[in-house]
Amino acid sequence: MSHPSASTSTTTAPGGLMAYRTIDIVTAATLGVAFGVAFWGWNQLYLLIANISVFAFPPSGGLLGGPWLIAGVVGGLVVRRPGAAVATEVIAAFVSGMLGNQWGFSVLVSGLLEGLGVELVLAVLLYRRFGLVVAMLAGACAGVFESVYEWYSYYPDWDLGYRLAHLGFFALSGALVAGLGGWVLVRGLARTGALDAFGPGREHHQRHAS
Repeated sequence: MSHPSASTSTTTAPGGLMAYRTIDIVTAATLGVAFGVAFWGWNQLYLLIANISVFAFPPSGGLLGGPWLIAGVVGGLVVRRPGAAVATEVIAAFVSGMLGNQWGFSVLVSGLLEGLGVELVLAVLLYRRFGLVVAMLAGACAGVFESVYEWYSYYPDWDLGYRLAHLGFFALSGALVAGLGGWVLVRGLARTGALDAFGPGREHHQRHAS
């Protein structure tokens, strides 16, 4: 029997795409809360890391953006229904805001846009592809959406060169940290049996079926 490769996972959510199960909603919310706490921790580290000399070129700060994009990627890869990536990312942003951060609840706008970036990639593929390449594209697209938002919200005086450099750095971080990192995290969770009710869990068992 042949099994889907890492880049072409195709197991979709059971039932219709919009037929959310209770476990889908609970899982997206749980992931959102967990990542929101992680975001809060990353907020504290960001304040320190962003000031080191390697980031003296302002647009290179986009390289630090990937961790804030991972919630939407993981939510999308696990639940595999329209809106799951947005919901997970927005919940994470809300929890981050509740715990306190330097941007206040404006992070909800970021969460919405980052989640939409992930949703766009999954929607183009009709929520039928969830492998590594798709995860990296989703993370990169989330980074592009957030970078453009930040041009106008935080860096209105930057010239086009700075803006494009920031977009490139943000997309790269999104692809590697949120995309690759999120895909590895989902695979790891699937190995524990925690995702047996979802596509990643079923794919794990298919790959290891005798």
